[in-house]
Amino acid sequence: MNIYTKTGDDGTTSLVGGTRISKADPRLEAYGTADELNSFVGLLRAQSLPSDADSLLNFVQNKLFNIGACLATEPEKAHFVSELVPTADDIALLEHEIDRYSAQLPAVHNFILPAGNTRVSLAHVCRTVTRRLERQMVTLGTQYEGSQLCLQFVNRLSDYFFILSKIIAQNDKCDVFLWKK
Repeated sequence: MNIYTKTGDDGTTSLVGGTRISKADPRLEAYGTADELNSFVGLLRAQSLPSDADSLLNFVQNKLFNIGACLATEPEKAHFVSELVPTADDIALLEHEIDRYSAQLPAVHNFILPAGNTRVSLAHVCRTVTRRLERQMVTLGTQYEGSQLCLQFVNRLSDYFFILSKIIAQNDKCDVFLWKK
């Protein structure tokens, strides 16, 4: 079987369910951004993170694939992906990890520049791509299965990446660069 189908040569692609849409469609932008984020998460995982963070990021990568599938599925075919929608427990897991890391960090009352070392910077890249995905999902509204839970998961995920960047900086004894007005 060939990897290429040539069906997208006209600038369209198929949603799960068969409807062809433009590759410039906001839905495709959203699930393309979920895929991009997943790749950056993989790059972050390649940076020798603590095992608890790596384990959570493995979970996150699977959830991002699920969210991408939800975004790529026609509303009429939502039954194909209904079991892939993040759950309240998935969101609670992210909140638990955010709280656990936050308890280990000093309070900061300034904006933090996305800098430090490679690992810190990659966590910030993941945070900013997550925020872009969130904006694209808001633009789509409820055009996809599990839209509210997917959006909540992505919102918490950006917070997780922010806290993870601070924990990495602390563990690596890396300077945190505060914004100076």
